[in-house]
Amino acid sequence: MAKKKNTPMYLVALALFLGGLGYLLYSGLGENTSYFLNVSEALAMQPKELSKARLFGTVAEAGVARPEDDLGVSFNLIDKDQAAKTIRVDFRGVVPDTFKPGVEVIVEGGINPASGVFAASTLMTKCPSKYQKENRG
Repeated sequence: MAKKKNTPMYLVALALFLGGLGYLLYSGLGENTSYFLNVSEALAMQPKELSKARLFGTVAEAGVARPEDDLGVSFNLIDKDQAAKTIRVDFRGVVPDTFKPGVEVIVEGGINPASGVFAASTLMTKCPSKYQKENRG
């Protein structure tokens, strides 16, 4: 009795796999992609290139301002490696409880070419080390 060949089934599985992989690459590299940059990298780019980006850095000690309605915050974001490099960030929304000067943050949004201010739509703070698991070696 001869064995039945499974070649067509393997070809269909390969086609589905390659189609799925192609879709993931296309969607990952599409228009919705945003750069993940530190402050000095963002400052080196043209404002039109920063229409959608994620920046990370440290909140400066000076320059934190909250609007009267307390919904949002404006602050200077300092580059983690080059403290002389800063960018002004304006965020409108609910500010995380852990937000304060000296904390590391990630902001997502775009630069306003006219003012040079980064208009953030998302603000996330890095959890303080007291919340991280202690090393009990």
